[in-house]
Amino acid sequence: QPVVVDNRGGAGGAIGTELAARAAADGYTIAIGHVGTLAVNPSLYPKLAYDPVRDLTPIGLLALMPNVLVVSNALQVKSARDFIAMARSRPNDILYGSAGRGSTTHLGVVYLEMLANLKLRHVPYKGAGPAITELIAGSISTMIPGLLPVMLHIKSGRLQLLAVSTRSRLPLFPDVPTIAEAGVPGYEFTNWIGVIGPAGVPSTTVSRLNAEIARALDQPDLKARLAMEGGEPATVSPAAFGAHIKAEIARWAPVVKASGARIE
Repeated sequence: QPVVVDNRGGAGGAIGTELAARAAADGYTIAIGHVGTLAVNPSLYPKLAYDPVRDLTPIGLLALMPNVLVVSNALQVKSARDFIAMARSRPNDILYGSAGRGSTTHLGVVYLEMLANLKLRHVPYKGAGPAITELIAGSISTMIPGLLPVMLHIKSGRLQLLAVSTRSRLPLFPDVPTIAEAGVPGYEFTNWIGVIGPAGVPSTTVSRLNAEIARALDQPDLKARLAMEGGEPATVSPAAFGAHIKAEIARWAPVVKASGARIE
């Protein structure tokens, strides 16, 4: 049976997610949702055209992708603990980059500031690519991006990897501590990705789709591909995914508020 992929970018994924929310609830229209579209956007967009809990059906998680604390070589720190100590001793002095105000690369650092009791200076860019380029050049000092965009720069030595954002260390970098291990208890931040549909999709259809997702995620080649990028498959029930979305909305609301980001 053919599958039509309709890429609808814009507004932090809100446009595509709104289309999914308005589609017929027959199971034939599904969408990819993530921490931004399902957990951050409700606090970031005052006039968001969909409610992730009311207007969407959670079908299943797909994957958990790590973020990493990286610094420019120009900063001359070799550990996350040293970086945190430096940042505390130099409030509003160290520059960090992001893909833009309200992006996960912005909010991940705000979350670090909240839990670690430090203050950095934000430099938003139009996308993660330009920010990473400026980080390598030393124009800014740090970022918390996804691992994949900076993997080659870490391996080449152009960026220093200080810590990972996940609950546990990554098999790709077993000697690199988590941010929590580096002295920030409770810090955990993954770019989770899942499948959603419009509200009202029949439970039998949701169960079938969830089972097929689990079967696909169990394929060795897909597991290997995710592992190469530091990710891991995440197979949970639709109910567990729905509970996860609610918990993430509650977790990110105060972070968005603290960031001052707001998109009309």
